[in-house]
Amino acid sequence: MPAAPRRYDPDRRARIVRAALDVVAEHGVAGTTHRRIAAAAEVPLGSMTYHFASLDEVLTEAFTLLADTVAARFAERLAAAGTAEEAREAVVDLVVGAAWATPRTMLLSYELYAYAARQPALRRVMQEWMGKSRAALEQHFAPDTARALDAMIEGLTIHRSVDPRPAGRDEVRAIVARLAG
Repeated sequence: MPAAPRRYDPDRRARIVRAALDVVAEHGVAGTTHRRIAAAAEVPLGSMTYHFASLDEVLTEAFTLLADTVAARFAERLAAAGTAEEAREAVVDLVVGAAWATPRTMLLSYELYAYAARQPALRRVMQEWMGKSRAALEQHFAPDTARALDAMIEGLTIHRSVDPRPAGRDEVRAIVARLAG
């Protein structure tokens, strides 16, 4: 019996990477398997090992996609600011708005932080993400201020995702004003 013709699927690898994020969001890194990702991506299980040497490689690419996507939204919001006041308001929006701190993105970020604590390759992804965030902030703020604002954004968005009474826009605006001067 002749072999079945190969299906042309140029988006397969990218679909697997996107599906990996869906699986991590649903099951966490600990519950993520080749089988679950293949099912979510609607590809044969063999595609996993064809396109990726290991599950860690899939997860690294998936978290890189997450970091790049979020960093781009972050940079886009800050690039739109034309004045110092608009830049401070952009920072407030990054904390209280839905530009990047969606429940799904926050959940995936938690998973990335925990995974990066154990996997050196993911530390690089986190460091590059922080570098992109700080570079976007440094368009409007001094480097030391950008570093403090970056940490504040991370911390407040984490708090907002679990705090029953999270800081509101005015409170965040006051914090940004204190940090940014």
